[in-house]
Amino acid sequence: MSESASKVVALIPARYHSNRFEGKPLALINGKPMIQHVVERARRVELLAEVVVATDDERIAEAVAAFGGEFVLTRSDHASGTDRLAEAAELLDIAEHDVVVNIQGDQPLFPVEVIEQVARPLLVDPALPMSTLIYKIIRPEEINDPNHVKTVFDCNNNALYFSRSPIPFQRNPEEVIQPTYYKHLGFYAYRKGFLLTFVALPEGEWERFEKLEQLRALEYGYTIRVVLTSHDSIEVDTPKDARRVEEILQADVGA
Repeated sequence: MSESASKVVALIPARYHSNRFEGKPLALINGKPMIQHVVERARRVELLAEVVVATDDERIAEAVAAFGGEFVLTRSDHASGTDRLAEAAELLDIAEHDVVVNIQGDQPLFPVEVIEQVARPLLVDPALPMSTLIYKIIRPEEINDPNHVKTVFDCNNNALYFSRSPIPFQRNPEEVIQPTYYKHLGFYAYRKGFLLTFVALPEGEWERFEKLEQLRALEYGYTIRVVLTSHDSIEVDTPKDARRVEEILQADVGA
């Protein structure tokens, strides 16, 4: 199947208030606000026609403008980053069939290759509404960690379920063959028209229990294509994480 001529736009939701790390997007890492690191990486992706920060905070907007980035101001009452994404897509007048890639503003070291990996399925299959990335778990401690979301998928690489619990469950742990576990990485690509449909859907039952938005799409019968990537990505949730990222960047410079 040939690829469509859809445009691919990256939107980076960024909010100032956070329970664990207030002002996280503006945290300085190697002298730059974290949001700048994210935008600069996204700009290296040739597939992207545009890179825009979606924020409800003037401080973040001013910081983005200061380094020459593009931003759009959204409402402050959104329940999730996806709701902010949908409003931004409307404000930017993105075409219904174009592809919106959600890049998390707290992943300043994301490998640039993953953006094309997550967007490609929607360019190849015009009927596909949504895709996301998964990564084979190699650290055993992540299997039982509810902060690392696990997923199972069918033979066509369409997601069956996402859970904070280990799935599949190993019924007979004494078996020689152990299951392979895959964790979900927080990169999404949406058809813009589906993004608006998605945020208009009522909260799903499984979403309410697991606190995982993507389960809403599955519960209402929509397909989520999962793409296995060989790249992991470090999320910054605390000041300690930011220091770790800074150490990695400084080590790369000194190498």
